[in-house]
Amino acid sequence: MSVDSAKKIDSILRKQTNWKNLWFYQKTVVLYQMTYVFTRRFLPAFGDRTVDQMVQSARSGKQNIVEGSADGVTSMEMELKLLNVARSSVNELLEDFYDYIISHRLNKWMSGHSRYDDMLTFCRTHNKLDDYLRFFEKWTDEEMCNVGITLCRMVDKMMMTYQKKKETEFITEGGIRERMTAARLNYRTNQREELEQCRQIIEHLQQENEALKSEIRKLTMLIDKSQIH
Repeated sequence: MSVDSAKKIDSILRKQTNWKNLWFYQKTVVLYQMTYVFTRRFLPAFGDRTVDQMVQSARSGKQNIVEGSADGVTSMEMELKLLNVARSSVNELLEDFYDYIISHRLNKWMSGHSRYDDMLTFCRTHNKLDDYLRFFEKWTDEEMCNVGITLCRMVDKMMMTYQKKKETEFITEGGIRERMTAARLNYRTNQREELEQCRQIIEHLQQENEALKSEIRKLTMLIDKSQIH
């Protein structure tokens, strides 16, 4: 990181991302709540580890986005790692929904299915939990699985794009160590500039002082000549 780039850094700490405004985070909130209701409605209350696994995967996807965004203030490396954990968790949840459809011989909605396009449009244009809540107790297991699969795939795609953006930021701006170094370089550069300004001011004052001395000498000589005559 050069001195020029150091001048662009106003603070060692990065501005924290407001994760609540991230569309993929909002969709993970939906996924978590929907998964919780899905497991309660359609999976055994006891003796099935899938319940805990699905709920934990859904929660991990959501929480690691939050933790990663918070950690990104001081460590983009940690932010990228946690975002990747979130993606992995969402993909685990995706596989669980797939497995449920296969094991229960349900229909996987794809292009050409009568409800596929409407479901896709709804999931694309709705991110908030309130948009989905009224359906959680009404949808069948097939409906919930297909919506869950669609949301998981959307979240994964959005997060891949977001991660690439963060990777570019990391390459161009560096981590906390680079930013600390840049801040120090910036401070030293400012100090040198201030010293140079002071040197120029002193040099200018010295020149003015010499000019005034010269004027005083001239005036003194004129006074002396006038007194003689």
